[in-house]
Amino acid sequence: MAKKIVNISSCFVVIGIILALGDLVTCREERRAFFVFGDSLVDNGNNNYLITTARADAPPYGIDFPSHRPTGRFSNGLNIPDIISEEMGWEPTLPYLSPELRGPRLRVGANFASAGVGVLNDTGIQFVNIIRIYQQLHYFAEYQQRLRALIGEEETERLVKESLTLITLGGNDFVNNYYLVPYSARSRQFSLEEYVPFVISEYEKVLQKLYSLGARRVIVTGTGPLGCVPAELAQHSRNGECAEELQKAAELFNPQLVRMLRELNDEIGNDVFIAANTKQMHMDFISEPQRFGFITSKIACCGQGPYNGLGLCTPISNLCPNRNLYVFWDPFHPSERANRLIVQQILRGSEKYMQPMNLSTIMALDSRA
Repeated sequence: MAKKIVNISSCFVVIGIILALGDLVTCREERRAFFVFGDSLVDNGNNNYLITTARADAPPYGIDFPSHRPTGRFSNGLNIPDIISEEMGWEPTLPYLSPELRGPRLRVGANFASAGVGVLNDTGIQFVNIIRIYQQLHYFAEYQQRLRALIGEEETERLVKESLTLITLGGNDFVNNYYLVPYSARSRQFSLEEYVPFVISEYEKVLQKLYSLGARRVIVTGTGPLGCVPAELAQHSRNGECAEELQKAAELFNPQLVRMLRELNDEIGNDVFIAANTKQMHMDFISEPQRFGFITSKIACCGQGPYNGLGLCTPISNLCPNRNLYVFWDPFHPSERANRLIVQQILRGSEKYMQPMNLSTIMALDSRA
């Protein structure tokens, strides 16, 4: 069926159709607050305010952003939270550390994400000064205190309860921890088969804390295809094949994450946590890039060395003329166009991509609550 744009009242009418037929609906309602936690895939500028090497504040980052300037997003343009806000008709969130996040703008929500972080506190230690996940959660509590001073206790509780949350963690716990160097501390401590459930168990604690802070609709993304990013191809691939060990890590992690989220929801008695299968979303592009209008899924638009996968994206890097033709913008991160396709699956994807429901269905269900 064709995409329909409807308002809240229309959602009441079509909710049964959505659930029965999987209709593609986006309910553009009066905005909900939107909160974002996680790593560089969703950071929209917090690391600009930190003394860290995990930054995207120099050209050509932001070359396709509306301002054509770097913003701290690890993208040529918009990232996943930006595009979700755009699709929902919401004002985009500001980084929590931004001095502009004050007064009425607090009602919009906030982005607490920080490039380089993982589930574990020792992930990303080489970046030194990043906002680790429990510090992000501390900032969320602090944010609520600031909001209470503005709109009062009852209204703050309602705003947080009715909000949407996105959290993206896990990839760095492999790329920037377990596999960062040969014989890393974590790889000596755990086999991969032991490490994955350890990370999952620690992630569960993070999500329980997020729930205790009031979040009630939380989209949790899995890791992407870790072994297929240009950075890993440059180091481990001879003929463009994905790095087997990192792919195995993603294949172990993602099903265990989905299972953990299902168990958490069962304990709570409601579908609070929604699993987004971003590995499958990425693999669609990687397996058949031409089908989605890309010319390659192996070479980064911006970088150097094999597959443009070595080092950082800098002003002296190779730079492709048309970013829309590349799955990957830099050695690790999707292009804006790839992010847009991922968001379409978050919004309207089947259970192959979103469990137990997609974002359009969430919005329609909540509109009648």
